[in-house]
Amino acid sequence: MNAFALPLSLMLIAVVGELAIQKWWRGETIPWRDVILNLNSGHVLMWLCRGIEVAGFSWLYHHASLQWVAGWHPVAGWIFAFLAWDLGFYWLHRMHHRFGFLWAVHAVHHEGEHFNLSLGVRNAWISSLTSLPFFVPLAVLGVTPTMFVVVSGFHYSVQFYNHCGLVGKSGILDRFLVTPANHRVHHGCNPEYIDRNFGGTLLLWDKLFGTYQRALPDVPIRYGVHEKVDSDNPFWANLVPALRYFGLKTPRLTRNVHAISDAWIASGGLLLFGVVINYVRTEGMWTAHWQAVWAAMILLLTLALGGISDGRNWARWTWPLLAMTLPTMMIALYGVRDPLTVALPFLLGAHGIASGIWFARAEFSSLTSEHARHR
Repeated sequence: MNAFALPLSLMLIAVVGELAIQKWWRGETIPWRDVILNLNSGHVLMWLCRGIEVAGFSWLYHHASLQWVAGWHPVAGWIFAFLAWDLGFYWLHRMHHRFGFLWAVHAVHHEGEHFNLSLGVRNAWISSLTSLPFFVPLAVLGVTPTMFVVVSGFHYSVQFYNHCGLVGKSGILDRFLVTPANHRVHHGCNPEYIDRNFGGTLLLWDKLFGTYQRALPDVPIRYGVHEKVDSDNPFWANLVPALRYFGLKTPRLTRNVHAISDAWIASGGLLLFGVVINYVRTEGMWTAHWQAVWAAMILLLTLALGGISDGRNWARWTWPLLAMTLPTMMIALYGVRDPLTVALPFLLGAHGIASGIWFARAEFSSLTSEHARHR
């Protein structure tokens, strides 16, 4: 089993658990469309680009490293890697807010208008490709690929937690760590908060370079961006900021949130993420060809679910068709030896069938009403 399946499962449990607490203990409405978009932004293509980033770092290490860190005591080497990665992240994060092209990539993360753990998953598909240049010094100085992966994984886990909407103040930790209280400020689109608190784990860099800002008691934080993308489809969320940067025409996007309920989007999105986790769990059990086919199916399902969330007519038949195709493909390739591999696609297929029936009934009702009006 792939080692990443368990952390992904725990991450999903944490996301859903936080939403449940916000709903039942605080009485808050769960923004399911936003949550599912956040989850769907954080897999497949983003992971592929992350793999390219790690491969690029490894190549640099083996071909351009000065092996400076190699002569150190291992403890000192790991401490250096921890601090150097965090410093590199501070500057990559700051530059992603400074330069238009990099902001066109990073804006996806800031478009989320609800501060919760799922926002920590929401990232641009190609974010890792624009991050690699900021970590080149680590490879040149001799930070090994293993150290790079472990240290970056730790920092990204901290950053996931930093988006927790349940945590208010963290006491003394707020003074030197990037806690949820400090990171909320970074997501504010108020003039007082824009381009502040770039750090990933340590507040040291923000305080050292003059970009730290605490939350002001008389300035409530407003989340999101000033020029948002009016779509719940991760395709448009990733593409539109780039089109704007290059001065190209952007499509006229609108949402029809009444086309299908939030509960329907939530159930489909959670089932799809379960399939994604199972895809990671069974990695290596398929040939490279079928692994790519499965990844492509997940990507198409992700876009189709985004289309349904937006109320697009094309998604009304695409989602049911793809969702019903997935279990057939799984059984044909793998049989019924692994119950989980069969159960999750079948549940998703059932969701697709139910969606198709619901849309067909809605279309029939609409046609009947239209016919009655013209009689």
